[in-house]
Amino acid sequence: MIRGVIFDLDGTLLDSLADIGGAMNDALIARGWPAHPIAAYLRMVGDGIEMLAKRAAPPGEDVTTLVDQYRARYQERMEHETRPYAGIEPMLDALHARGLPLAVLSNKRDDFTVELVKRQLPRWPFVAVRGERPGVPRKPDPAAALELAQTLRLPPAEIAFVGDTPIDVKTALAAGMLPVAVEWGFRTADELRAAGATLLVSDPEQLPGLLLS
Repeated sequence: MIRGVIFDLDGTLLDSLADIGGAMNDALIARGWPAHPIAAYLRMVGDGIEMLAKRAAPPGEDVTTLVDQYRARYQERMEHETRPYAGIEPMLDALHARGLPLAVLSNKRDDFTVELVKRQLPRWPFVAVRGERPGVPRKPDPAAALELAQTLRLPPAEIAFVGDTPIDVKTALAAGMLPVAVEWGFRTADELRAAGATLLVSDPEQLPGLLLS
């Protein structure tokens, strides 16, 4: 029985690729390095800012300044085009109406994660919203997910972890949670199946019925 849900943020609840890629392209251009098509960032995101910068930068370059420039640019534009995916709001309504506690766990920097959830998803009382924090390993390490399970006051086996990348699936499996993968995000259904997703969801409004049936 599923009694709580932890969501990834980018690619799961929010369609944010244009702002992530746009901010990184701005930072690359400021360094005199080539930018990328926004679609190329589908393969770069998910492992935190430093890894995003290494993947976007020319091979072998020091990305310390690039990371700082990206953070500054992203803070300026993180809501230019970012919106909840179609169907997310009724999905959250349905889960909340059934009394399920909800949380968010992202590899995005913690302050950006908290701010985006507050601004983009203000109607839902998430029990906890967590991003990348010093001293806490990022996904797919299960530590942060297990910390959230304690906050939700539920055993991991009664929590669905919902995300759009193999990293999210691996996090769920490592934490002993139900791995649920969404097909509208940043990775393909084949990749998610290969990672071990138990459920694949093609439309947000299907999720409550699958979890609560």
